[in-house]
Amino acid sequence: MSRDLVGEPPALWDPVIRVSHWVIAGAVVANALFTKGGGALHVWLGWIGMAFLATRLVWGFIGPWEARFAAFPPRPRHAISHLNELARRKRPQEYRSHNPAGAMMVYALWLSLGIVFATGLVLTRGATPWEVARQQNAVAAGDWSALVDDSAESGADSGTGAEGEAEGGGHWIGEVHQIGGNLLLILAVLHLGGVLAESLVLRRNIVHPMLMGKRR
Repeated sequence: MSRDLVGEPPALWDPVIRVSHWVIAGAVVANALFTKGGGALHVWLGWIGMAFLATRLVWGFIGPWEARFAAFPPRPRHAISHLNELARRKRPQEYRSHNPAGAMMVYALWLSLGIVFATGLVLTRGATPWEVARQQNAVAAGDWSALVDDSAESGADSGTGAEGEAEGGGHWIGEVHQIGGNLLLILAVLHLGGVLAESLVLRRNIVHPMLMGKRR
């Protein structure tokens, strides 16, 4: 293991990491628990989360050292060893960025987010939040022409509306979207459990550096 990876953890994560972390977390929780799937607010939050995820991924190449992918490479064996030390309540090795278990969780969350965002774009046919809101307002007013025009462009050969989506594979894409969303919630619960366990073993609040204050 490279010596560059071990050492004192960040006293404060940089603003891009902190803001992207909490914005994406808030968007996922809100869309899972409070918004209606396919609704304008649901799509808005999805696009916001997607923009912040893209920013964080770019930051993994150009950001400070602890934010870069090279600082927390995926290492499953080290992650298992780290978790074993926590389970035995033995003080684990500390790292200058994410520890190996945290790194694996980060990559799992990013992969799940990518699946959710990609399937969401397919389900909405890449419509922007403004277009979704316009279509919903038109339907609420009894004007279905916007939906007819959209379906005519994308479903001329496979039918229109829900029928066209079913024939084009929209049903299974929706299933994948829902499974990805549920997987995100499961990973989030596991993530919280790992953070709590590490905070207890290290006797230090490791959430604090991800907020607006320095590590205590």
